Amino acid sequence: MTSWMRRRDHNIFANATSLLICGLLAGVVVAAAAFPAAAMSGLAAKAGGETFAQLPSELKDFSSPQITRIYAADKKTQISQFYDEFRSDVRLKDMSKFMPDAMIAAEDREFYNHNGVDLKGVARAFVNNSGKSESKQGASTITMQYVRMSLAYSATNPQEVVDATKDTPKRKITEMKYAIQVEKELSKEQIIERYLNIAPFGNQAYGVYAASQVYFNKKPKDLTAGQAAMLAGMVKAPSSFNPTTKGGYDQIKQRRDNYILPAMVEMGKLTQAQADKARKEAIPRQVKPVGNGCVSVANNNWGFFCDYFYRWWMSQEAFGATPYDRERRLKSGGYRIITTLDLSAQADARKRINKRIKDDNKNALLLAATEPGTGKVRLLAANRKYKLPDPANPNPLSSDKKKAKAGVRATYPNTTNPLLSGGGDISGYQAGSVFKIFTIIAALEKGYPLAWPIKAEKRYKSGYIISSSNDSACPGTHFWCPSNSGGGGAGVYNMHSAFAKSINTYFVPLEEQVGAENVVAVAKRFGVQFRVKQDADFANNSVAANQWGAFTLGVSASTPLDMANAYATLAGDGMYCEPTPIEQITTQDGNKLDIGKPRCIRATSKDVARAALDAARCPVGDSAQMGRCGGATARQTKSTVKHPVFGKTGTTDADKTAALIAGTTSLVIAGYLVNPDWPDHRDRMSHDVVNPAVYQTLGDFMEGKPREQFKEPENRKIAFGDQRSIPNVECDSIDDARDRLEDAGFDVSVGSEIDSDCPPGTAAGTSPDGRTLKGGFVIINPAKAKAAPPAGDPNAPGGPPSGRPRR
Repeated sequence: MTSWMRRRDHNIFANATSLLICGLLAGVVVAAAAFPAAAMSGLAAKAGGETFAQLPSELKDFSSPQITRIYAADKKTQISQFYDEFRSDVRLKDMSKFMPDAMIAAEDREFYNHNGVDLKGVARAFVNNSGKSESKQGASTITMQYVRMSLAYSATNPQEVVDATKDTPKRKITEMKYAIQVEKELSKEQIIERYLNIAPFGNQAYGVYAASQVYFNKKPKDLTAGQAAMLAGMVKAPSSFNPTTKGGYDQIKQRRDNYILPAMVEMGKLTQAQADKARKEAIPRQVKPVGNGCVSVANNNWGFFCDYFYRWWMSQEAFGATPYDRERRLKSGGYRIITTLDLSAQADARKRINKRIKDDNKNALLLAATEPGTGKVRLLAANRKYKLPDPANPNPLSSDKKKAKAGVRATYPNTTNPLLSGGGDISGYQAGSVFKIFTIIAALEKGYPLAWPIKAEKRYKSGYIISSSNDSACPGTHFWCPSNSGGGGAGVYNMHSAFAKSINTYFVPLEEQVGAENVVAVAKRFGVQFRVKQDADFANNSVAANQWGAFTLGVSASTPLDMANAYATLAGDGMYCEPTPIEQITTQDGNKLDIGKPRCIRATSKDVARAALDAARCPVGDSAQMGRCGGATARQTKSTVKHPVFGKTGTTDADKTAALIAGTTSLVIAGYLVNPDWPDHRDRMSHDVVNPAVYQTLGDFMEGKPREQFKEPENRKIAFGDQRSIPNVECDSIDDARDRLEDAGFDVSVGSEIDSDCPPGTAAGTSPDGRTLKGGFVIINPAKAKAAPPAGDPNAPGGPPSGRPRR
């Protein structure tokens, strides 16, 4: 439906021919108005081949387009608004008393005296328009104008719009009959209220609410007599009487002062003194810009969240079968939408980001947070302005030289790309070791306990096949041989200690044991979206996924929102809840919709989720409840948040990405430091930038909240497995120690020498000692030879015996 059809001025008769036809039909109208029963019975002349009685008289139900308003979680702060036509219906009682009076004075002074058709007006227009006068008169009553606009809004196809607005005798007679019926069904107050809510006022304003906002930045109930008279004067021809143009300003001032205000005095609605005062009121030469959509958010800091909401809405088939239908529904439905945006958390996140990195930095610090157990998205923040490109002050060229050569602009400092949530041309970013959590979950689901030991090497020769020319291939082979960051990390680890220190050569063999395809399946269940085609091809083919050895090290693209919600699934006791920006959607009629409410499915068992979360307490400096951590990669997280906390750091090859995920029972935040424009950039991303932004934002959110401990698994065997005592082999020969340990069912190897009171070459002890899993790794540590003691030392040869007796 085109807007020009709705804004046409109210001239009725296009030429002398139509005047003549309408003149012939005037008798029909008079009869219909005076004797409606007779007219309805078909005792009237034919018009265009149809009798008056055969014309329709009942208007179709319709709803004029209304503004949809988007609010933050506090239910009162408006984030943005969406509309096709800037309109919001208000009750007559919520309008200034001057508004209906001014409109009647401007458009239909006999409004309270006719039955929908002004007989005198029809006759007067017929006589005037039949002469040579260049000034044509109309005869449309307010009721008839309301009918015309109603027919246009209720049209179901373009031809019905044309029929409702085209200047033809048939349309005119149809309007008259509808108007007569409307007057039977509605009171005068209802008619004028509906008319004031549907009428066009120019400058994107439809209805008196919008007009009050656009021209005077006030509510309709606060309009003065002069303001109401000006607005009423515009409806006849919004473009001609537009006060923001020179000609329009002069015309609307004259119409207000010399036509409408005198009529209001004549009608007894104003005193002469009031009218004189109203004439002195200023007429605006400029109007308030009308924001529409996410580029017009009330606070630019909310733009990325607003964009996420918009993309979420457009993905919901409940709002229409096609994207076009969904957008029309959003922009015309008049919904009141309460979102999940936590204004305080959002502000804190932006503040923490601003302290670490500037908006014009080519690298982006991205923070996303969701609520465990609901999937409610609480914040989306970045060191970017959510703005459309400014041609007068464009972004710099892309940091990717190939893109720059092609004239492609960077995403800083201004962008509308969904950097945090993905979509469009944002497929995500490699985030490194944060993906190891999926290997832990898959292993726990397969029956491997948290205490599962693996002897990690400095470099591990896996069974995964890659190109022999790849730097990660073992020399002279096509097998993938990953190593640990810094090249060290050899030793026996379990899930707690390996996750704490992010030991690659623990997680790759663990992935082999449980099956890489099962690890990928866990990630899918936990909401990871595979937006890169190559990633999706692997993820959706179990045979290919089985060879995706590097998956555990985080080579698949993801977004901060993906991973915040994946980790939130652990804190939600294994329930994956789709991310949602919605708290409540309410229709114009006050009905509450279920769309957007948390939709949760079980992604893993409670015990698996609780056990995996216990391991995830180690990297962020918290204490595990069912194991020993032995290290941390983001230790300051716990001391800053001051609540039980879990999470993981992530780094990719050459530090092209740095990530930290940290969460409590209330909120999980994922932070990425990336270059959105050039994945293969040359910078080294620093955890000194991303880590504090994450844990300080989480600390801000948790301040003042009660401490809530994480739950332990009901079956503690998931943590400790089938434990067996390790024989004490101190001071045994290495061969004897090996035999005793292997006879006990352990996988034995000899490690490095350590200081001991046992004779050199004997077993100083084992790692671990005490107890470990049946079939687990046990390392024999030989006793190191002692340096010769100085003369006279009691431990010198010939002195008292030392060490413990062999057993």
